[in-house]
Amino acid sequence: MRRPLRLENTVQRYAWGSRDAIPQLIGASGDGEPWAELWLGAHPRAPSRAAGGLPLNRLIDAQPDELVGARVTAAFGPRLPFLFKILAAARPLSIQCHPDSEQARDGFARENRRGVPLDAADRSYRDDSHKPELIAALARFEALVGFREPSAIRARLAGVAPRALAGEIPLLDRPGDGLAAFFAALMRLPAERCRALVAEAASSLAADPGRDAAWVRRLAADFPADPGVLAPLLLHHVELAADQALFLGPGLLHTYLEGTGLEIMASSDNVLRGGLTDKHVDVDELCALLRFESQVPEVLRPESGDGRLYEYRAPAREFRLGFVDLDAGPYELAAPGPAIALCLGGRCQVSAARSVGLELTRGQSAFLPAALEAVRFDGSGRVYLATVPG
Repeated sequence: MRRPLRLENTVQRYAWGSRDAIPQLIGASGDGEPWAELWLGAHPRAPSRAAGGLPLNRLIDAQPDELVGARVTAAFGPRLPFLFKILAAARPLSIQCHPDSEQARDGFARENRRGVPLDAADRSYRDDSHKPELIAALARFEALVGFREPSAIRARLAGVAPRALAGEIPLLDRPGDGLAAFFAALMRLPAERCRALVAEAASSLAADPGRDAAWVRRLAADFPADPGVLAPLLLHHVELAADQALFLGPGLLHTYLEGTGLEIMASSDNVLRGGLTDKHVDVDELCALLRFESQVPEVLRPESGDGRLYEYRAPAREFRLGFVDLDAGPYELAAPGPAIALCLGGRCQVSAARSVGLELTRGQSAFLPAALEAVRFDGSGRVYLATVPG
């Protein structure tokens, strides 16, 4: 196919999702249920639909040369290697990390050998791919990312939960593996000890005006027996402004707290959870994957080589996210595909040689096949582009 394809995308309704952020953003009517994520892409779990309602993954299977092209097929196989999402969190997501490529292959094969169905609620590995990801804020966005220094964690917890964690806090002083030993012990506390821990922490921080204390109290109200309630004291708190972003590599412990953003990742659904969720939790596997090192998260800002197309330069082979503000005039991009264009905040006409232009209004999107030699964007507002780096 040598023309842009309009996409219809799937809403994921997780309990932490906002009921109104995504509908308002894309100009849709809310239905009172949470709209946590809108998936744009060809992931087999919830592929976008195009060309008469056909799933995008099936279209790619039928025409890989035209839709994803030889370059992408040689690197990743005949598939779209990224998944693009609009994400809107009204409540915190689970505390989690993602595997690297080897861990994903091993974990997927291991669960297959055990006969765990792919759609089983207690499955950790739903495919054999790693899942590096980038989140770009559309407005204020809060997250917890990466362990703090063990000495800082120890000092904070000694004043917050000295009784409940009297036996565990000293583990942080152990050379070499202190952080790993402490975290594993914390996450494996029995339920009654967890309740006592959460109650003591919430009480100790009841009058603390700090944002970390406020998040502990909020989490304690929702998860009164979950050691993940202490995550704001263990991890770095990051507050993104609009257009700022975070890149999350393998083994990095994190959770999104609140906000709306655009998320792009390798096309995978592998998540290892440790708490703050009613979904499957696998503490043993989480601890096996985590990188127990103090890491201050880097806030990314979009960069431009031509003053029109701004991109987030994340170290991922599968994806790149960028945007163009069309109020400054039309923009032409050579050989952009395979790509997904998302129109936000205005209207956009997507045109390619020898094809009728495709009109996108706010919240609508299009797939740009690899066979297109160039694409021109006209209109107003901002168009976001999810692409595969060349």
